[in-house]
Amino acid sequence: MAEYKICAFCVMDTSDPGITFGADGVCHHCRRAALLLESQRATNANFSGRSLEELVAAIKKRNRGKPYDCVIGISGGVDSTYLAYRVHQFGLRPLAVHVDNGWNTPLSLENIGRLMAAIGVELQVHTLDWAEFKELQLAFLRASVPDLDIPTDHALTAVLRRLTLRHDLKYMIFGTNVSTESILPTAWAQGHGDWRYIRSIHERFGRGPLTAFPHLTYRDLVDQEYSGRLEVVSLLDHLGYSKKAALRVLEEELGWRNYGGKHYESIYTRFVQGYILPVKFGIDKRRAHLSSLIVSGELTREEALRELAASDYPPELAAEDREAVLGRLGLTASDFEELMSRPPRSFRDYPSYQKSLKGFKGLPLRLYKSLRKRCRRLAGGRP
Repeated sequence: MAEYKICAFCVMDTSDPGITFGADGVCHHCRRAALLLESQRATNANFSGRSLEELVAAIKKRNRGKPYDCVIGISGGVDSTYLAYRVHQFGLRPLAVHVDNGWNTPLSLENIGRLMAAIGVELQVHTLDWAEFKELQLAFLRASVPDLDIPTDHALTAVLRRLTLRHDLKYMIFGTNVSTESILPTAWAQGHGDWRYIRSIHERFGRGPLTAFPHLTYRDLVDQEYSGRLEVVSLLDHLGYSKKAALRVLEEELGWRNYGGKHYESIYTRFVQGYILPVKFGIDKRRAHLSSLIVSGELTREEALRELAASDYPPELAAEDREAVLGRLGLTASDFEELMSRPPRSFRDYPSYQKSLKGFKGLPLRLYKSLRKRCRRLAGGRP
């Protein structure tokens, strides 16, 4: 067994099998994140060369006379809520979209309701077909991979893209940001944008067809982005985003209430991150979340270590979530224990676009090379 080691600057450690350290004990994750953050702050323009004012003006001009001028996703979490709040402040007219996968906490629905009441924009709710989605979640559990939330992330992206194109708005505004999401080991989560990976998991371990599940192939991405019909905007990167400051605004001005953990607005995600990942895979995703905040100056290493030492997932809540998850997925206690006892697998064990570029046959060489790079990047996802 390899010797345990933790980064001297952030709190990433050898629970990530791909981590490397320099002679000074600093890991490659926080070095890379620091460079990314430095680049973003230097341009202050979302890597696009446009200022915030220019971007907002372009969005308004492009969609003048239409009911909306952009599409945003609403989960009820900090980032998406603050994004919606600021989009409204800028005078944009978003179509707000929530993808309901059946796992919303009551508090998330309350927080979304408060947000909508405060900003007064239209909210469309896209409810996933539960029978299909349940089988897809079970398939990922049977595949024994840590990428258990990928189906939700993929569906959300697909729905937002389709609505952006349907209304001919071009601009899809995301709450992803460098400040709080610069670190995510590929061994912990991969394949969020890889439909071939998701489909291969379902074909091998799922039951029934996936006919209603929203999805995107890489050919879809080629058509959407390289045609210029769609542009993904990470608006928070323009704002010098501070999670602490965002929390203060949301709590004081919207009455928004904290969930106690990142992505804990979902019962399933909370159980995955709080129980399944640490128990089965030895993964504590808080390390990546906290390390991102350390690099961006939001948190000290000492504060992060204290947070890691204290659980954000009380036993009574874990027991409640376990009962809810097993009940909704139709699993007995013995079924679940059998799934937990299966040897861990990874993204690399299954077919994917990243492993096979068959989906790119016939494309010009220049575009092929560009998409190959995109494959590698989109194999990642939300931290």
